[in-house]
Amino acid sequence: MAAVLRSGIIGTGFMGEVHAHAVRAAGGTLSAVAGRTTQSAERAAAMLGAAHSAASPEDLIDRDDVDVVHICSPNTTHAEYAERALAAGKAVVCEKPLATSVEDAAQLADLAHRHGSVTSVPFVYRFYPAVREARSLVRRGDPGRLWLLHGSYLQDWLASPQTTNWRVDPARGGASRAFGDIGVHWCDLMEFVTGQRITRLVASTSQAFAERLGDRGSSPVATEDGATVLFETDQGATGSVVVSQVTPGRKNRLWFSFDGTDASLSFDQEQPDTLWVGRTAASTRVAAGRDTLTTEAGRRYARLPAGHPQGYQDSFNAFVADVYDAVRGNAPDGLPTFADGLRAARLTQAIITSAQSGGWVATPLQDEPARRAHTTI
Repeated sequence: MAAVLRSGIIGTGFMGEVHAHAVRAAGGTLSAVAGRTTQSAERAAAMLGAAHSAASPEDLIDRDDVDVVHICSPNTTHAEYAERALAAGKAVVCEKPLATSVEDAAQLADLAHRHGSVTSVPFVYRFYPAVREARSLVRRGDPGRLWLLHGSYLQDWLASPQTTNWRVDPARGGASRAFGDIGVHWCDLMEFVTGQRITRLVASTSQAFAERLGDRGSSPVATEDGATVLFETDQGATGSVVVSQVTPGRKNRLWFSFDGTDASLSFDQEQPDTLWVGRTAASTRVAAGRDTLTTEAGRRYARLPAGHPQGYQDSFNAFVADVYDAVRGNAPDGLPTFADGLRAARLTQAIITSAQSGGWVATPLQDEPARRAHTTI
C-alpha cells in the first residue's frame, strides 16, 4: 500500500466532484477518473485535477496506481463495479444504493467480509459534529428511554414536471427513488444515533407529477416523488418519517426529533451548527463547535470553533478521512460499511413491498445469506 493513498473516481457528475474534494482533504491523491465516455473522463480529469483519465471504469479499477475505488456512477452499475474492485483487492467507496437488489447487496457485503476489504457507503450525515454529540448523549442515557422517533427529509430539486435526470428512470436508478435516494439516509441516521433498529414498517408512496417524463423523454416516470413511513423498533419505540423530493423551498432538509422520557434531541441539516436539546424546564441550542460540544465524539468531528458552521462537504471530508484511516489499519468508530448498504437495501425493499400491499412488513435484523430470487428495488 502506498504511503499516500491513490484514488480513482468512477463518475463525472456532482458526487464525483464531492468525492474528489474529500480525497484531497484526506491527504490522498486522485490518480484517475472514468466516465461514460473517454471524452467525459478527459473533461472531468481536467476539472478535478486527476493525473489521468481512464478509458473505462474497468480500466480504472485495474490500474496499479489506484488503491481506493470511488463509485459515483448511476445506481444500476454499482454492483458490477464494486464486485470487480473487490476482486482486484481494492478498498471501495460505493455511493448508495450499494445495489438495486437485496440479492446483489447481500452478495457484495459477503464478498467484502470474505476478502477482508475496507468498504464503505457514504452515509455522511453521521459525520456532523452535532450528530455525533446526539449519539453520545443517547449512549450515556441523557434523554432517558427513547420512545418516539420522528422526522423528515425534504428536497425540491424535482419540484417541476419538466425536471429530470437518470435517477427518475427505474432502469438506471432502481424502482425506489425518493426513499431509495434520501429516505435511507434518514433511517441510517436514526438507527446510528439511537442504537435502535426498525423491525417492521408500513409505507405509502406517491407522485406529485404523473406527467413527468424520464430522462430520455420516452415514458412517464414510475418511481415515487415522496413516501410516508410508520415504523416500530426492537426497543419498543414507534416512529415516522416523511420523505419528499418535490417540496418547494426545501433544498436538503434532513430533520429529526428523537424524544425520550427526560429530554428530546433534534437536528436540522439545513442549520447544522446546532443540536437542540429539549427538557421540560428549559431548552438549549448547543453550538456545534470544538469549544462548545460536551462529548469527545462530538468534538472529534468539530474542526472549527463555534459560530463557524461546518456543512455537507466538511462531513463528507470527515467520512473519507475515516475510510482512509481504516485502509491504513485503524478502526474509526461509526464508519458505514457494505453491511450498512445491505441494511438500506432491505429497508428499501420493505418500503416497496408495503406500498404495494398496503400492509405492515417485517425488516430482518440479521444479515442472513441471500437466498431469495433476484428482486429489483
